[in-house]
Amino acid sequence: MTTTATRAEYCVIACAEAWRGDGEVLASPMGLIPSIGARLARRTFSPDLLLTDGEALLLAPDGGVEGWLPYRRHLTLVTSGKRHVMMGASQIDRYGNQNISCVGDWERPRRQLLGVRGAPVNTLNNPVSYWVPKHSPRVFVEKVDMVCGVGYDRADGARYHRLPRVVSDLGVFDFDTPDHRMRLVSLHPGVSVERVAAATGFDLVVGDDVPHTREPTAEELRLIREEIDPRGQREREVAA
Repeated sequence: MTTTATRAEYCVIACAEAWRGDGEVLASPMGLIPSIGARLARRTFSPDLLLTDGEALLLAPDGGVEGWLPYRRHLTLVTSGKRHVMMGASQIDRYGNQNISCVGDWERPRRQLLGVRGAPVNTLNNPVSYWVPKHSPRVFVEKVDMVCGVGYDRADGARYHRLPRVVSDLGVFDFDTPDHRMRLVSLHPGVSVERVAAATGFDLVVGDDVPHTREPTAEELRLIREEIDPRGQREREVAA
């Protein structure tokens, strides 16, 4: 097995790291790369994570059933900060406001998307990270056309509001700045600061020396390739 990680595998690692140190919380990854990342985190450095089938069952790392999560209990977790979601974003701005509803004026949108769904409740009641498989100025925008997920400039001190990180196919970002503006945390190998800046529709906070996203270990690569995603579906989502 080659030990050289692909861009998709760096993205998996970056998503997995979102759950590091969370303890016993419900991990709710939405999408392929976040799901692989959550399962990897559970098998390695975050063994207390709770994974579900998206309905009512708690799953073991091997996919077997290890418990039952009734809907009432699920809602308790959702509203008490005991859940960490990783969602997608059709648009996201410098403060973490996210849009998955429409493009253009909401009264007469140019394009209808998923709709608001549970984004407001998620972001105000439990930590939410984001995964963007194709980083571009159309996604990282100056102002979202409609606020679905609530950013730091609109959260108004909500008790459990926290946006730990944004992962894209170019790098990792967070909001750990004095005014909660988005900051470039790390670059995936082969990506430059200039490339990220050109693909972002607003000015990022960028330090003097931005590190690379950490490499997966040999064991993490084995788990990804042989046990979690042996069919290599991750490579279809992220361009090399």
